Amino acid sequence: MSPEIYLDSNATNPVLPQAAAAAMQAMTQDHGNPSSTHIAGLRAKALLASVRERATRVLGVGDGRLMFNSGATEGIHTAVLSALVALRERRAAGQAIGRWLLYGATEHKAVPESLMHWNRLLGLDLEILALQVDRDGRHDLARLHELAPQTALLCTMAANNETGVVSDLAGIERELVATGSAALWLVDGVQALGKLALNLAATRIDYAPFSGHKLYAPKGIGMLYVRAGAPFTPLMVGGGQEAGARSGTENMAGIAALGAVLTALEDGQTFRSMRELEVFRDRLAECLRTAFPGLHFNAPFDKALPTTLNFSVPGWDSGALLNLFDAAGLRVSAGSACSSEKGAPSHVLQAMHLPRWCSGSAIRLSFGPLVEPHVIDAACEAIARCAQVLRTTGRRSADNSQERSANFVEHAPSQDHAIADAESLQSFLMQHPNAVLVDVREPYEHAAAGGFAVEHATAINVPMASLATHVDRWLQSRAPLVFVCKSGRRAAQAAARMRGLNHAQAWHLSGGVAVLPQP
Repeated sequence: MSPEIYLDSNATNPVLPQAAAAAMQAMTQDHGNPSSTHIAGLRAKALLASVRERATRVLGVGDGRLMFNSGATEGIHTAVLSALVALRERRAAGQAIGRWLLYGATEHKAVPESLMHWNRLLGLDLEILALQVDRDGRHDLARLHELAPQTALLCTMAANNETGVVSDLAGIERELVATGSAALWLVDGVQALGKLALNLAATRIDYAPFSGHKLYAPKGIGMLYVRAGAPFTPLMVGGGQEAGARSGTENMAGIAALGAVLTALEDGQTFRSMRELEVFRDRLAECLRTAFPGLHFNAPFDKALPTTLNFSVPGWDSGALLNLFDAAGLRVSAGSACSSEKGAPSHVLQAMHLPRWCSGSAIRLSFGPLVEPHVIDAACEAIARCAQVLRTTGRRSADNSQERSANFVEHAPSQDHAIADAESLQSFLMQHPNAVLVDVREPYEHAAAGGFAVEHATAINVPMASLATHVDRWLQSRAPLVFVCKSGRRAAQAAARMRGLNHAQAWHLSGGVAVLPQP
């Protein structure tokens, strides 16, 4: 299989070695509870305070409040709850609170979902409205000028997770001031951390959530900034940790790791400059243009972070492109990791009024400020290899093999006859020396991957669209069949159908090639 090239940093990142070491230290040596009064607890408390001080400097918190939590989703919910509780109290006191809960049309889905959730539970019944964006992905400031006087809460983001487009936060603030708006303001800072200069206390921003794993800290640790004087209601109460702002024993391993990342940000030596990252982006962009004539970049480079490229290829849907890149070892995504499995066109690109073919075939390639030149080199080689594969295997406008083989895969997937992992597969093949390993990936996937090495078996590539032509021969031979694909889904369908045709020895590798040893 092809070596792995990870370019999906907007989804998550590996943990910075210094951060992993700090987490291990917190788990094995400085493992005290910061609420304990003995020496071990006091050491943990000192660590907690030092990381908070560092985060305060990095984010420019000033006299605002900064609390640690599990990540951006919790931060968003805490901010929205805080704002809406304050609005309900103001309404109960006879004060005007405005009409709109306004959010950017390209926001992460956690924002509108949170607005709907708390608006309903708190019984506010305010109107939730999306603030539209232009074709560059920037908020419509003229429309904001109209809506701001009656806006109760405004939710925007510093940089978009799918396109990298940087919001005009200064322009948004000018409109709020110019209209005399009393709106509370939440800014999703997840993609901005480590990439944009932040001085939160110098802005009108009331709430800003952050997530550690987007910048080389572990998953499960984040921060929420609350401006001094902004209303606040805890999402969780109990033991009174975080000065009562967020109860629950602190995730000290995560906090220690986040502290190491913040130290790296402050030292100015660990992470690459924006100019270096622009060079990497431009090189990748040129490789993509060469490999895919007609490729369209969905966001302007001069208004987006250099760490994100969002593009579409005419005649290809996202699923087929992802399979091609994944087979070549290039780990990218079709957009937000939280929404990618749903398979719907990108709501971000639809909000930018791009043609449907763009939103339906979009690929997001993203890297972090620790990316090394050899990774960019390898990515360019993989992209070129994908282009060569398409030239030699024949170009398919869409991965519609499942439609064309619908008669074959009509049976629902079943977990019966599932092989769980690589070790179990090898054991099965040793016990069944006449087994046939059937790779049902498309020809371009198989060619891009270079196949995969599995001992003790005859391996063949038969894409889903061609399976029906092999059925009679398989039924006659009765040889054990093990179907394999990228994720296990297509293979499970094929195995279930063969069993439906009374071929008792039809198996599939659950989890697909992802469970095989990586190079």
